[in-house]
This record gives sequence, structure tokens and C-alpha cells, in this order.
Amino acid sequence: MIEIAQNIISKNGLIFAFLCVGVVMLISFGISKYLLKNKIPSVAIAIIIALNLAFFGHKKGLGDVPLFAGLSLLGGSMLRDFAVVATAMNADLDKIKAAGLAGFISLVVGISFSFFTGALLSLFFGYTDSTSITTIGAGACTYIVGPITGYALGASSEVIAISIATGVIKTIFVTIMTPLLAKRIGLNNSHSAMVFGGLMGTTSGVSAGLAATDIKLVPYGAMSATFYTGLGCLLCPSLFYLLVECFLK
Repeated sequence: MIEIAQNIISKNGLIFAFLCVGVVMLISFGISKYLLKNKIPSVAIAIIIALNLAFFGHKKGLGDVPLFAGLSLLGGSMLRDFAVVATAMNADLDKIKAAGLAGFISLVVGISFSFFTGALLSLFFGYTDSTSITTIGAGACTYIVGPITGYALGASSEVIAISIATGVIKTIFVTIMTPLLAKRIGLNNSHSAMVFGGLMGTTSGVSAGLAATDIKLVPYGAMSATFYTGLGCLLCPSLFYLLVECFLK
């Protein structure tokens, strides 16, 4: 029976991966509802559980284990980008245009603040070369911008790993704090959601946090957060890198 089950799973890895994610989400909803009284969103708990499970693997996390190989495809860039695009398709174009200047300013402010905060922290941790400082600063933008910047500048694998970890911590923080602070910061309409996405930038964190706040706001936050990632990938290894070099001189 065990061999039959393993054979079925190996031939349907992606389907089994969806099942695994569903089980994790079910457990997370239970913990959030019954143990934490919805004070922490279930999606945040799911991320924490997933990060812990990732330690069982090597390069691809739990996907390195043959039984869970389908998770490598489910968690890969192809389905991730498809999910982002599919989410953004639900946005109302008129409301996006209304965000206009405020949305653009939020992107510039959000990327700049995150980058230079991360760069400053890297100095405190003893990094003095422009490549490492820029890579860690880019990681503070998102865990996608960090490694892209690191590879472009030739940063060491250790620094790239730190940049990814920095971005993951930011994602978890945004996921948890968004529903807790939503009412206080007026996060209750499409305009504020786009500005929020532009300021925070982490697409997964913003989407998860807004989903726990109001599911209707997710497309708008995800839209501007996606622009944030693209703009960060352009600015960090170019303009921001040159600014860091000038500062170090």
C-alpha cells in the first residue's frame, strides 16, 4: 500500500502539493481562530509553518524531499507570477488611475526608505563594501529584489542569503501587522490600498495582510506592490548602487 501511495503521489506531485498547502492552511485557520482568537491572521501563521518546514530540505526547502517534489513547481516563479497577474486582473482601471500621483510617490518613497534603512543596518553589522551594502539594502525592499541585485553586482552567496532573509522578515511583519493596524491608518479603500502596496512593496506580505483585512483590497495592493518590485530591480543595482559608492568615498 505504501509503494502504491508513493507511486500515485510521484505521478501527481503538483496535485499533492496543493493538498499539502491546503492542510497547512486548514491548520493555520484553526490556530488563528481557536487559539489566538483571530489576533494573528491565519496566512501569517501559514508562512511561519512553511518557513519551519523548509528546514527539512536544502536548496528548495521541503521540495528537496522526493515525496514533496511537487512543491518546487507550486512554489516556483512561474505559478507565483501567474498568481500575481491573475490577482491584478481583478483591479478596476478607473480606481487605479485615481491613485495616480499618490501611487507613484508611494513607490518612490517606499523603495527609497526600505533600501536606505537596509543599507544602514548592513553598516551596523560590519559590511563596508558597496556591493554587500546595496544587496542587503535591496533585500530590505523585497526578498526578490535582494538576490536579483546581488547576482547583478556579483555579491557573495552569504550576502545574498542575508538579503533574502531580510526580505522574508519584512514580509512576515507586513502580513501580521496589516490587519492589526488597518483601521488606524485608514486602510479601507482601493486608493489607500494602492498607496499601502507602494509603500510596503512586498507583494506576498501585502496580499496576505490585505486578504486578512478586506479581500476586495487585495488586487489594488498587489498591483502597486508588483510595480514596486519591478522598480526596485531597476533602481537598486544601478542608481542606488552608485549612490552607495559615492557615500563610501
